[in-house]
Amino acid sequence: MDKIDRQILTILSQNSKLTNKEIGALIHLTGQAVGNRIAHLQQNGTIQRFKIEIKYSQTQFIRVFMDSNKYKDFEHFANAYQEVAAVYKVSGQACYLLVSHFAGNTLAEFIEALSKWARYSVETVIADKTVPVKIDDSFTN
Repeated sequence: MDKIDRQILTILSQNSKLTNKEIGALIHLTGQAVGNRIAHLQQNGTIQRFKIEIKYSQTQFIRVFMDSNKYKDFEHFANAYQEVAAVYKVSGQACYLLVSHFAGNTLAEFIEALSKWARYSVETVIADKTVPVKIDDSFTN
């Protein structure tokens, strides 16, 4: 992967709806050349999927400390909740890190069910301080 591929990936991560021609205009390539590079990045597994990002009213990071070794059963339990966006098996103190989007009383209901499986800690996002990459500033020569 070269500098141009990284530029294309950065642009796509900010707005995957841009056309190849629009991306090409930002990085001084033809739309066809951009399309060929994107196809190559998909074929080699660098780009695994395109997705949308939903703005949720609530986001939680839940660290899970298992009380048993029933990992597969726990994973099935956690993945059964639509509000659980990601289930990561992690190393360190916790066994899992869940990223969830529970609102209102649904978080309390989930925590009650979770407490039968494991100890946990919940961190709720109060503000997203991520600075988005500015495409125009990043790719000027």
